Amino acid sequence: MIKNILPKTDLTLSDFYYDLPKDRIAQTPVYPRDSSKLMIIDRASRAREHKIFSDIIDYINPEDTLVINETRVIPARIIGRRSLRYDKSLGRAVPTESVAPVELLLLKQTENDRWEALAGPGKRAKPGDVIEFGDGKLLAFVEGIRDGGCREVRFEATDDFSSVYDALHELGSMPLPTYITERLEDPERYQTVYSRTEGAAAAPTAGLHFTEELLSRIEKKGCAIARVLLHVGLGTFRPVKEKRIADHEMHAEYISVDPETAALVNERRKAGGRTIAVGTTSCRTLESVSSDDGTILPYSGDTGIFIYPGYKFKATDALITNFHLPESTLLMLVSAFSDRELMLDSYKEAVDMNYRFFSFGDAMYIG
Repeated sequence: MIKNILPKTDLTLSDFYYDLPKDRIAQTPVYPRDSSKLMIIDRASRAREHKIFSDIIDYINPEDTLVINETRVIPARIIGRRSLRYDKSLGRAVPTESVAPVELLLLKQTENDRWEALAGPGKRAKPGDVIEFGDGKLLAFVEGIRDGGCREVRFEATDDFSSVYDALHELGSMPLPTYITERLEDPERYQTVYSRTEGAAAAPTAGLHFTEELLSRIEKKGCAIARVLLHVGLGTFRPVKEKRIADHEMHAEYISVDPETAALVNERRKAGGRTIAVGTTSCRTLESVSSDDGTILPYSGDTGIFIYPGYKFKATDALITNFHLPESTLLMLVSAFSDRELMLDSYKEAVDMNYRFFSFGDAMYIG
């Protein structure tokens, strides 16, 4: 698994706190996708501009490469009931008549029918327990508990389904963040228009702003579009609990960069083009697979890279991103890419100017 060498820092969790009124948290996506607000931040001059997202094309040059994360969110939230519980005194599982719900949020597929998952409430998902979904059409066998409380779960589906993915599409629901309380009318609005490969527990939200028409205009301008993969899981949205940020450990997430994509990014960057990452997930993927001189190397496997101020970026020249939660690893990453004080000042300005925050919120371009 790829991990970065953590830079030394005295920064604490409170150094990444900011005040956010609840009414600034976007509950629904905007229509069309590219009509959201866009804050432009110039790192060199520290200047800011305020635009509409479709104006992003004016800040992309013909020789640049736009790097997008093609992951697709699965219906990773499933609710069932515990049909068997493990009885320590008997040393075996025993039937239970409980109708109390048990919820699993699938985070990462570890092999064929095995997953890492968060369980709620955890007391109903202990090793040895069996949870059934859809009146027994899908069974989850809890086999262990990992650090951080993640359950190791093995699934068995009936002949009604060809795979666990097939079962999830019938029995699961879109895993929207808890701060979104309104019903999402169209689940596709929590997918990017370029999503291809299923496996994410959350959307790479910076990409939600792009329309197919805007991407077509960007390509016609001469900019290349390169696809990478990071299946968004617990590493992206797990809250930081340690006071010293350097003590936080990122949860592993699966990434993939194929040889053709690596060659495309390398060739265009050598020719003087910039590499523009769409979202923190694309940025973390690029930084995970880059050598010290910024060369992108093909790779498929896990990454636990943690980026915070002091990190030296090797492969990312510009970043398109949303506005992130206070004290989150995502805010730490963008603060590393720009400057912590500049970022917190920009967030304050965004609050004052009624920008919308988080997954369905507005965007910024940091160049």
